[in-house]
Amino acid sequence: MQRFLDGWHSPSLNKHMEIAVYGHYGFALLMIPTAAADYLEYERFQLIDTIAKPINEGKVKVFSVNSINTESWLNNHMSGRDKAVRHQQFNEYIFNEVIPYIKSQTSPDTPIIAAGASFGALHSANLFFRRPDLINGVIAMSGCYDLTAYTKGHYDDNVYFNSPVHYLRNLSDEAYLAKYRASKHIHIVTGSGSYEDPDSSRYLSSVLNSKNIPHELDVWGHDIPHDWPSWRKMLPYYLETRF
Repeated sequence: MQRFLDGWHSPSLNKHMEIAVYGHYGFALLMIPTAAADYLEYERFQLIDTIAKPINEGKVKVFSVNSINTESWLNNHMSGRDKAVRHQQFNEYIFNEVIPYIKSQTSPDTPIIAAGASFGALHSANLFFRRPDLINGVIAMSGCYDLTAYTKGHYDDNVYFNSPVHYLRNLSDEAYLAKYRASKHIHIVTGSGSYEDPDSSRYLSSVLNSKNIPHELDVWGHDIPHDWPSWRKMLPYYLETRF
């Protein structure tokens, strides 16, 4: 399995950002790390190994990016406003820098599916729902899609517009709704075991249902905890059976 490491100085974030690329062909899987982790996290916890077959077969090409959560919601020394601004800068980095990079490494027509676990699930879902013109779908595993769970009471427009269950609830723009409805890959997956919060996934699903947005809500059993062994089961299952 090929792995290629790249990086550049990001104008959006004003810092060097790395990206790990696995594979040579296929649709693009944009992977967002959990919590405070980095671009090699999914490799380090053997999640990349579990999807080696579709990577090697040219079914999927994986792009794993760095997180800046330690410079936003997980940084206890920043004000809420500054955390929210930094989150928005991360979005701009993905939209204005990472997406063009992926297109340069694949093709202008290659579909891009965002994916992530835990905090990465919120980010991947948010990135898709914010820009369905750039990202074609999402595999969100074990997420909470209410950003206020992380903001310690801070709430402003940047929080609202990065909290899917808030802005989707009020969304009426048919241009966005049409793109969501056209996606065949909105997969909301969760376990019911230790430290999982399946009600968060159910709530996001109810919001999508209220907008007539086709999606898949998949709640796994009480033997599936909020941990890497669960995600090492979920992601390969979805790549093998849904794509």
